[in-house]
Amino acid sequence: MQFPKNYPESTLLIELKSKTLSEKLIQGLTNVCETEAKKHLGRPQIMLTLAFLQNFLIENPLSCCHSEIGNIKRLLVDGVDELKLKQKSSSIFLSIVHANYFWNVKFFVPDNYPVLAIELKNAETNLPPTLRHHIFEQGREMARQCVEPPLKKPKPNDPPFKPQPSLEKTACFFINYVKQLPSQVCQFCKEQCLPSDPQLIEKNEESPRHLERIFCGHLFHQECLFNYLKTPPFGNKRCGICGEKISHHKWSLSDKLAENRWAHEQARERELAEVEDFFN
Repeated sequence: MQFPKNYPESTLLIELKSKTLSEKLIQGLTNVCETEAKKHLGRPQIMLTLAFLQNFLIENPLSCCHSEIGNIKRLLVDGVDELKLKQKSSSIFLSIVHANYFWNVKFFVPDNYPVLAIELKNAETNLPPTLRHHIFEQGREMARQCVEPPLKKPKPNDPPFKPQPSLEKTACFFINYVKQLPSQVCQFCKEQCLPSDPQLIEKNEESPRHLERIFCGHLFHQECLFNYLKTPPFGNKRCGICGEKISHHKWSLSDKLAENRWAHEQARERELAEVEDFFN
């Protein structure tokens, strides 16, 4: 703050700075504080203006992620998706809807954000349970990585780790993932993985049509995944979407063993065919 020559008959000159608040919000707060100071011309303005600013920040704890909230809103579909802010509880409710599927999740913003990560709670969805667990835990892990240094020892020339805002990154992951899921096809049979009616989702984990998520996050039907892995070519089978090597907890065979089993089955089929030819 700077004092003009004829203070307090003139308004204080106010300049706000912050390491966490966006430039746009800082400019807006500066204008509001100047307006507030003008209300008190002719008397001391410093304490009144500071009290106003303090009350604003206390009553609007989500102001620390003002720019992130704006960026998230731009990704949502008006009239379909929803973003609700609750300043009193410092929480944000996000609802994503696409092709009859929905994803609802609540974010809690801690007092010393972004030094601490946002907290995720109350995820609700009509997606398959395995996908719900994966999406939620992946979002939680993304938030953690924003504020905790990697376990891998940094190189000598690497800059020191600094916590990064985690709200926008996590919310964007939810939005993008949920929006593309209903249209994702099985990489083997090329049929749509999720039925158009969520009520028709296969819940029996032993069913051939049960949905399986490989390590990279993309989808197969269970039968399709196993058929793909147990047939040639063997070795380093990769996801057709992202190119990552395919890995799944239900498939524990090595490439060599899978190839040997396939060769054994082929030999057995040839023997049976020869027997049939002999009797015919």
